[in-house]
Amino acid sequence: MVDSQQNVKKDRPVYRNIGLAQLIKYRLPWAGKVSILHRISGAVLFLLLPFILYLFDQSLASELSYQKFQAFTGNVLVKIICLGLIWCFLHHFCAGIRYLLLDLEIGVEKSEANRSAILVLFLGLALTAVVGLKLFGVY
Repeated sequence: MVDSQQNVKKDRPVYRNIGLAQLIKYRLPWAGKVSILHRISGAVLFLLLPFILYLFDQSLASELSYQKFQAFTGNVLVKIICLGLIWCFLHHFCAGIRYLLLDLEIGVEKSEANRSAILVLFLGLALTAVVGLKLFGVY
């Protein structure tokens, strides 16, 4: 019995210094993907906070600055950046709620945690699509 356990352990790959080739082959669970995206979205929101505050200031300062704001945000590149920020916010918000529930020990079982991670990913993308359609004037 001990020999079979040692054989199983020997067959598993060991990643001590993960290189790019190993990173591509590595299969991260859904919860891990959500965790990494949660950190990335939080960092992006933090780093682009001056841009967000600038847009907010321009939209509220006066009627003339609001018209400048509309002209600035009418650019397709700015809309794509705003859509990225919208995804960052929505994903970070949904994942944050998931982590609060996990802190309350709700959904900590492996299957439940996997389902909630998938739900967070697709809910963030779906909400971003809805807001993006509004942003690009589809409805």
